[in-house]
Amino acid sequence: MEIWGHRGAYDFAPENTIKSFELAVQMGAYGVEFDIQLTKDGEIVVIHDEKIDRVTNETGYVKDYTLSELKGFNFNKRGLTTPIFMEIPTLFEVLELLCATDLQINIELKTGIVYYPDIEKKAFEKVEYFGLKDKVIWSSFNHYSIQKIKQFDTNARTALLCGNGILATAEQCKKINAEALHPDIKQVLYPELIEDCKKNGIKVRPYTINEASDIRLMYESGVDGIFTNNIPGAKNELSLDAGL
Repeated sequence: MEIWGHRGAYDFAPENTIKSFELAVQMGAYGVEFDIQLTKDGEIVVIHDEKIDRVTNETGYVKDYTLSELKGFNFNKRGLTTPIFMEIPTLFEVLELLCATDLQINIELKTGIVYYPDIEKKAFEKVEYFGLKDKVIWSSFNHYSIQKIKQFDTNARTALLCGNGILATAEQCKKINAEALHPDIKQVLYPELIEDCKKNGIKVRPYTINEASDIRLMYESGVDGIFTNNIPGAKNELSLDAGL
């Protein structure tokens, strides 16, 4: 079962920062997941929320700041690790780091709330520049974004995200040629979901799986991978049976 670092090594460093991704590499994750959005001046940055309030001491939407302005804010609000001041990374900076590793990469297109013109094309071009097309999985709650990625490359690996009480199906994945489904932890327990996906060749990678009991349950359920905040904990739990 694949172990993916959710926003890097979430429990050990500020989420979606270079430090977080460096630690995920050191911890031996199978891959890392992160989110992208656009700045006011059209630069792609790695951040989960549409607003910066939760991860900095500043307020406002990502889309309303230039890259230079965002780079001046401290994204180590939790103070999890040093240095105390950490910048928001660009997609270019993260890919530059990860291209020298064996990690798989899940890029979530955050296009469900704010409309970011051409973010799919801009991100795809960055991935292509680093020669990482075969290592990247594109995911989104916005299925139109997934369709756009497929227009750039029919062989691009894609996944539909689902949560907040809305469950996607294997049939929906096949309809837009998505290879995987990334459901909320609660949804993966829906009786027919895993069986249906396996019958249709759709991989299942639920999020966010942190507790030992949940990690064990996902492993026994036969999912293909998990997104976790606690990479070492997941690896330790799986090593009991899986020899990881």
